[in-house]
Amino acid sequence: MTADTTAPDTASVVRRFHEARRDRELVVLQGFHAIKHALRFGANVETVVCLDPLALHELAARLAPDLAARVESIAVALPEEAFKRLGPYMPHTGVLAIARRAICDPVEVLASDRPSPIVLLEDPRHFGNLGAVIRVAAAVEAAGVLTTGRQDPWDPVAVRGSAGLHYVLPVARLEHLPQTDRSLIALDPDGEELRPRSIPARAVLAFGTERDGLSEGLLARADARLRLPMREGVSSLNLATSVAAVLYGMRLSQSEGM
Repeated sequence: MTADTTAPDTASVVRRFHEARRDRELVVLQGFHAIKHALRFGANVETVVCLDPLALHELAARLAPDLAARVESIAVALPEEAFKRLGPYMPHTGVLAIARRAICDPVEVLASDRPSPIVLLEDPRHFGNLGAVIRVAAAVEAAGVLTTGRQDPWDPVAVRGSAGLHYVLPVARLEHLPQTDRSLIALDPDGEELRPRSIPARAVLAFGTERDGLSEGLLARADARLRLPMREGVSSLNLATSVAAVLYGMRLSQSEGM
């Protein structure tokens, strides 16, 4: 066990976490899973703090033995009173970190020739849901997740929801969707029933909010409007569930066609 158990300057650590929450080039990683995936996929993690070095040692050895030595080498222990002052959320794993965001240009993401879809979330409202979308998009190897609206897709709550998988694929916010050579597929309850095999591999898959759906402007630009088949009387699916259904439907249909 190599975690630094010497007493850190707690005031400086607390101040650094508060600064990081305001810095659009940094993100606070909340919980061990977010830190694990961030490190595994190349994040620049500058600070790890924990409540209990022994508990962190056991957690890392069980859940990420490939990263255990690295996590413990940069971890410092804080007393509980100071740990609680790092932010509004105290993860049950007792570990937080600061990392640099993976900055990307959304125009370059759209221009990528990768034969994989991009998920576009129009004005998402719920950070946990947003993070869950990124988690499933990472698992399916999508080409990126782009968002519009006011919400920061790199908010710590969204990164916790993705379990740190923001570092697996490009994640960025844009003001509006620019012109692109990718097909724009709008998920719309009034659209035609979705048949995953008919969706182009490089499509932009646009999802709106559960309450309001997609804007008329984005619907008017769509090359196709598709809906997930659902039992009569069921009004909608959770956003992340809808994204998962479409992405995995595409992936499975492509596998079957090989």
